[in-house]
Amino acid sequence: MAIENVDLFDGLNEEELKLLRDSSVQREFAKNTVLIHEGDIADSLYVVESGRVKVYCSDKAGKDFVLNILESGDYFGELALLDDDRRSASVRAMDNAKVRIIYKEDFKAILDFHPNITRILNKNLTRRIRKLTNDVKSLALQDVYGRVVKVLTNLAADPDEHGVMRIDEKLTQQEIADRVGSSREMVARILKDLTIGEYIEIDGRFINLMKKLPESY
Repeated sequence: MAIENVDLFDGLNEEELKLLRDSSVQREFAKNTVLIHEGDIADSLYVVESGRVKVYCSDKAGKDFVLNILESGDYFGELALLDDDRRSASVRAMDNAKVRIIYKEDFKAILDFHPNITRILNKNLTRRIRKLTNDVKSLALQDVYGRVVKVLTNLAADPDEHGVMRIDEKLTQQEIADRVGSSREMVARILKDLTIGEYIEIDGRFINLMKKLPESY
């Protein structure tokens, strides 16, 4: 996945995209490697080119709370390009991952001569922050069942000719629980009830949505 396809840079022209691409470096990380730690000094933007990474925070007891799962075309650490704060979350590779990194100092040097990039980036970041705000609001207002439905629906592919929507990502009950901030037991119960009601079909670690999921539990 090239920098040109990352929505953060939507609206940049070919010259500006080339400058960013030429100033970036590519790195590979083995599965389970921590790319950044919560509290680290933020100095770079990461674009995922292949593999998957997990964005998470840890509480005082060491329990991880998963904020997001990112894959090819996604990015993280974008605020590091604009401020001097520290990382607000950790990121770990779930598979062997390849990322492209743009360091803050290189980015600032480009901005000195190309102020249009700042304007475009601010617009795209504003759009992203609004989406994150809506996501947080949704999580705060919905119960566990509603959050599980939201996760399943967002991950599902478009319906096939039979109306079945397949989730191609392999998910364990614990991974779903981490995403919705609940226990594995509660998620297991919800999935079991949806299976009994023939709303979903579990094929190994893959999930098929057979029909529209109920709005309430």
